[in-house]
Amino acid sequence: MKTKVFFICLCLFASYSSYAAEKTVIRIGVQASGTVDWELTALQDNPSADFQLEIHHLANTEAGKIALQSGAVDMIVSDWIWVSRLRATGSDFTFYPYSNTSGALVVAKDSPIHSVKDLKGKRLGIAGGELDKNWLLLQALAGQEQLDLNASVEKVFGAPPLINEQIKQNRVDAALTYWHFAARLEAQGYRQIIDGKGILKGLGIQEDVPSLGYVFKQSWANDHKQAVNSFFNASKQAKNQLCTSDAAWQKIIPLTQEDDLITLAKLRQRYCEGGIEHWGEPEQLAAGRIYTMLRKLSDNQLTGQSENLQPGTFWSIE
Repeated sequence: MKTKVFFICLCLFASYSSYAAEKTVIRIGVQASGTVDWELTALQDNPSADFQLEIHHLANTEAGKIALQSGAVDMIVSDWIWVSRLRATGSDFTFYPYSNTSGALVVAKDSPIHSVKDLKGKRLGIAGGELDKNWLLLQALAGQEQLDLNASVEKVFGAPPLINEQIKQNRVDAALTYWHFAARLEAQGYRQIIDGKGILKGLGIQEDVPSLGYVFKQSWANDHKQAVNSFFNASKQAKNQLCTSDAAWQKIIPLTQEDDLITLAKLRQRYCEGGIEHWGEPEQLAAGRIYTMLRKLSDNQLTGQSENLQPGTFWSIE
């Protein structure tokens, strides 16, 4: 009898091991302690997932792009402009939305700046470079009020941490920076003038268009469709859990590298505001309009020579 029970247990173990081995491994490249890492940490608490995550921590966004293109990872988080540019050269990368939070313009609490037109003659810190998408679109928004923002402000470009220090030391009057750096400033009393979604709405884009998403090869995704779609569903559930469950949020607090309660609350608020509620034809058509604007604003430098957003840029979950 004992032998029979042992044999049954052995068979069950072998069956379980075989099932585990059959799970598709998704190698995903993320920046250590970045916001994607928060979500993946929450997602890994799901034991019923039919995929296995292999997380590769990378130094920065450029390292992620290199890792993806070289085949060192299967997936990274990046933007759809880059995906379209690659597809125009024959690559088969595609994009599925992760977040529509894309940065903000912030000033000191007592600053005389209350609108974009008030930036005239001021020192503006800009996270990124001349081709930062928010910077290009902010210029277009200012242009609606006949303000040549590029010529009207003293520009200071730099990495987000540097820009935060610049505004804290009063070396710039306003900062256009990434959302989590803006959130940290807000928690310290700085005011948000406008965020990336507000800029787009001012330019006539009423749809919430994701700024960042998971990027991967379409051919790879077609070969692992069930696991990829399952991963996206699990990712959305993990985000919802972080936004609705205090217990889930508590688990990822160490990853934020913050212990100030006000800062943590603001980070959570802004993170959750980036949730994707709708992703379909209206949002994808709106992305095409944004592409056309950015192509003109950057004189093709950001988008490449393609006149339109490339077909296949967006992955359709089934």
